[in-house]
Amino acid sequence: MNMVPDIQALEFTADGGLGETARIGLIVLQSDQTIEHELSMLLRRNGVALYHARIPNEMEVSCGTLQQMEADLPAAAALLPAAFGLDAIGYCCTSGATLIGEARVDEILRRAHPQAKTTNPLTACKAALKALKLRRVALVTPYAAEVTTELRDNLAEAGFEVNAIGTFNQSDDFKVARISSQSILAAVKEIGQRADCDGVFVSCTSLRAMPIIAEAEEALGKPVLSSNQVTAWHLARLAGLRDSIAGAGMLFHTQLKPQD
Repeated sequence: MNMVPDIQALEFTADGGLGETARIGLIVLQSDQTIEHELSMLLRRNGVALYHARIPNEMEVSCGTLQQMEADLPAAAALLPAAFGLDAIGYCCTSGATLIGEARVDEILRRAHPQAKTTNPLTACKAALKALKLRRVALVTPYAAEVTTELRDNLAEAGFEVNAIGTFNQSDDFKVARISSQSILAAVKEIGQRADCDGVFVSCTSLRAMPIIAEAEEALGKPVLSSNQVTAWHLARLAGLRDSIAGAGMLFHTQLKPQD
């Protein structure tokens, strides 16, 4: 006859759990291979907790497939429990935010997390450009022409001059994540050397741009931004983190402008 073993009741004390300084939520594309790695390097530190949820998306990046994500965004946002008390949440897709609309993304995220501040790479890019006082920007993307054009037009409508554009012209998000950092560096140097641009924005959270930002800035003598970098910076600033990060570009030595 099996005897039930004695089970001792243990005493414990409770604290605030992880994230006593900041709790940050990320909604990451199902196909993204890059952003979690790069944002962990930028945001993981004592007292900061990161929580990720994945959202379904098509591997092919087009205006139509990007807009389809709007239907899945509420469920993805709800996968980040409201009980966590997140300080800031990022929807981590530059082109998706462009096609769905920044205001619509914010509305959906706030419906699930009314107390959290929200951002996305496009909103974060605009905040970063304002903080660095940049108006003339060169654009490097991996996208097909139709998606690149939407992004250019969006930035132009916000008052930024997009005077130079280069694209790797890829619609397969798997291939985009395999574009080498050295290829990105070469593209940034080529596009960003023009005198009529004051900085470069490398769009797409799948592109591995973080390893080359410092080198590119040194070569060009002007700020170089990427989707993952601006998203991490904006999330950090929205969550109340003010520290600088060596090697993460000029942006991480910059604070938000008050209106942002």
